[in-house]
Amino acid sequence: MEKKNMIIIVAVVILAVVVVSGFIFISGSSDDSSKESTSFSSPFMAGSFVGNVSLENDSLEYVHSYKDKAHDIEYNITTMDNASALMEIYEFQGIEGPEKRTFNGQEWNIYFGEAVPNNGDNNNSTDSKSTMGIIICEVQKENQGYVINIIFGNNSDVNFTKNTYGDSYINYVEPLLKTISLKESKDVPSVAEQFGLSQDEFNQQINLIRQYEAGNTSVLEGSV
Repeated sequence: MEKKNMIIIVAVVILAVVVVSGFIFISGSSDDSSKESTSFSSPFMAGSFVGNVSLENDSLEYVHSYKDKAHDIEYNITTMDNASALMEIYEFQGIEGPEKRTFNGQEWNIYFGEAVPNNGDNNNSTDSKSTMGIIICEVQKENQGYVINIIFGNNSDVNFTKNTYGDSYINYVEPLLKTISLKESKDVPSVAEQFGLSQDEFNQQINLIRQYEAGNTSVLEGSV
């Protein structure tokens, strides 16, 4: 049991890093430029961001990061073999959704959440002024999944809401999704690889989460 608990704790830690730190390479745009658009193209996805957005990191072929510095908005796009499994972990951690929206014949699962930036210090304050808004858009095809993480930073002037009716979704996320085209990749990384786990470890982690969600809370005994 100790080994199992260790793995599920690792999942929790990794998720926090992915949502709060690992997917943070980006920042914002301006009201006047909101009608502008910035096209992008990666090996697995292409589309157009609202505003003036710059490429920030493409060192990994399957993860690209972009910034809208004026509005403090971060965009991180990635692909993997099983995006649905990744979303199971996100949902376990409290991400809300999904809302389903279809654009260009492709149904997207849209999730909402909030997080406090990890600045690498020992200050665990959860001051609401530091809260970041997070919208995650996911598609799972037969052999390949796609994820877009949009992070509205604590300095963003965009009105973030955890639904599809606010400024953040209507004026930034939805226009992006309407332009997205997905590309099939020849060599798709596994979600386990992105988490730094072996496939067996990742499968065990998912199994524990499913047991817990099914009501077997004993799988977490001794994990805190």
